[in-house]
Amino acid sequence: MRSPTDGWTTCALGHRHWGLAGAAGLLLHRPGAGGIEVLLQLRVAWSHHGGTWGTPGGALHPQESPADGALREAGEELGLRPADVVLGVESVDDHGGWVYTTVLATPAGALEPDDLALNEESAGVGWFPLDALPVLHPGLAAALPVLVRTLTGSDAP
Repeated sequence: MRSPTDGWTTCALGHRHWGLAGAAGLLLHRPGAGGIEVLLQLRVAWSHHGGTWGTPGGALHPQESPADGALREAGEELGLRPADVVLGVESVDDHGGWVYTTVLATPAGALEPDDLALNEESAGVGWFPLDALPVLHPGLAAALPVLVRTLTGSDAP
């Protein structure tokens, strides 16, 4: 269902973004054999920056909190339910007039890609160690240094 906040906008930095009221995504993380792993979604070819990996996420609905929007989008795109995750801190990427909020979360139990139900916006999903990430959506790639510091407490993945 289309929301009145669906649409393209341009931020003060001159970037084009989807979501008239901003956007949010869910970055699931867990301990892995070699350190922290993150759950990423492969964006379908027809989407903005299709063929790159990012967080499930999208435009916020009117008066929707970033956490609620990230959970809604993760539900739509990956079939995750709010009970499947434990929400953590939020990281805000402010572009001047447009904001993307990454909501960090951990799985509430065992969670593997085969457990998820992908929709038409998702070409794949997988867990990746921070030191071996695939080609990322440019927005996630730009925000990654701050997100890594938040996840690890250091600048190195």
